[in-house]
Amino acid sequence: MKIFEEIESEVQSYGRNFPRVFNKAQGELLYDTEGVEYLDFLSGAGTLNYGHNNTVMKKKLQEYIREDGVAHSLDLYTNAKREFLETFKEKILDPRGYEYVLQFSGPTGTNSVEAALKVARNFTQREAVICFTNGFHGVTLGALAATGNSHHRKAAGVNLPSVVRMPYDGYMGDDVDTTAYLDKVLSDSSSGIDKPAAAIVETVQGEGGVNACSMAWLKNLYEVCKKHGTLLIIDDIQAGCGRTGSYFSFEEAGFQPDIVTMSKSLSGYGLPFALVLIRPEFDQWNPGEHNGTFRGNNLAFVTAKATVDEYWSDDHFSKVIKRKGDYIQKRLQEIVEKYGDGNFTTRGRGMFQGLNCINRVSSQ
Repeated sequence: MKIFEEIESEVQSYGRNFPRVFNKAQGELLYDTEGVEYLDFLSGAGTLNYGHNNTVMKKKLQEYIREDGVAHSLDLYTNAKREFLETFKEKILDPRGYEYVLQFSGPTGTNSVEAALKVARNFTQREAVICFTNGFHGVTLGALAATGNSHHRKAAGVNLPSVVRMPYDGYMGDDVDTTAYLDKVLSDSSSGIDKPAAAIVETVQGEGGVNACSMAWLKNLYEVCKKHGTLLIIDDIQAGCGRTGSYFSFEEAGFQPDIVTMSKSLSGYGLPFALVLIRPEFDQWNPGEHNGTFRGNNLAFVTAKATVDEYWSDDHFSKVIKRKGDYIQKRLQEIVEKYGDGNFTTRGRGMFQGLNCINRVSSQ
């Protein structure tokens, strides 16, 4: 432990809560250097939906490395990239009737958000972005501006302009349709809020407390955006890749978002990989306007393709997730009923669920 305390920056956080050195992982389990086994609920903050060292992906990755496959390629054409694109189109986009072009951004979720915001602003020639209470979109400056958490935002050290924060579904109570409020202020030239370039939203807020919006609210948000010429960006970085049951967390709403950002479990193996899905009419980039050294992570392309082939070639895996999600919700509800005493509620969708623990401070 000494070396971590001696030279690692104070910014590190998870290690403070888990003062163990881990050296092995398989499936849902982690092992420390003393051989103690842990059930990994952290799961790379949503990066390991398919478990540690998934055997299917590991086999494909080992084969690729043994054959001296290209590891790094910027945005050059490679077999690994081609095969991923073909598989993603055939098994993810086409069955859903989605028409997107895929932008390989830098390898992190926050970079895909930055790219998405640029796309919207450049296309609409507007500046402001609608974001929502308790939202989290990353810690680079553009994404950070759209993030609600004050702890993260204050670390920027500069003003974070060009966003307008609106109440998320349920923020004003179950009886208040906050999309109607958004429509009202965008329709009123005296509201003080100019027409925005985009609205960015998570269907299930992870860092913001596992708040899940209803599909009706999400559909209403899409309609409001269309009415005002505003692009809708769905941040599916944490809720996507099957976390809620379907591959994309918004599928039940029955529409195709203008832009979708993805990362975390996209590679399936914990390898850095991020995508921006853009409706073709909004893809007005000039070559090289948004680039990044590690946007060509071919090892991630290999495991991402293996993930789609293994788990998303039909709807079996989706049904398993939904069944397990129902079981999780049932067990959490039992905890609420047995121990809650009015202090707990359940939240989330699919296998993206949690308990809302209310801290009631005694007046005594």
